[in-house]
Amino acid sequence: MESTTEKNIATFTHLSSLTQYFIPFGNYIFPIILWSTKKNDSEFVDHNGKQVLNFQLSLLLYSLLLLTIAIPTLLISIFKDMSLNALMNSHNFEFSNFNFGANLGLLTIGIICLTIFSLLKIAEFFLIIYAAIKTSNGEKYQYPITISFIK
Repeated sequence: MESTTEKNIATFTHLSSLTQYFIPFGNYIFPIILWSTKKNDSEFVDHNGKQVLNFQLSLLLYSLLLLTIAIPTLLISIFKDMSLNALMNSHNFEFSNFNFGANLGLLTIGIICLTIFSLLKIAEFFLIIYAAIKTSNGEKYQYPITISFIK
């Protein structure tokens, strides 16, 4: 049976990953600080700290992969029919040569990747809240779609 202090520390470890919305890299810094201070004292805190960090690292990997696909495909599909002189010398940017039908495949791939990225960020928020609730009840929570980087 976990003590109230252990449950609170584990819960705050999950919730600390929400600091990413206020502090850059807060979703890594604060969970690491909370986890590293109590990981040797409590197996419950150790488990939840690893889960938080593995989930955040997995989301980073998925996000980088999706954005690496989405950004180039969208840029290529938009700018492939434009000359470099038109881009450099023109102060009035226009899409006069854009062929939507020829770029439909690349645009679809880019839009699908951006949609999955957006859904992943929304799911992240709710999964963090759900994990914090489960942890505050004393349950060991394991995030879905997580790669175990830290064992």
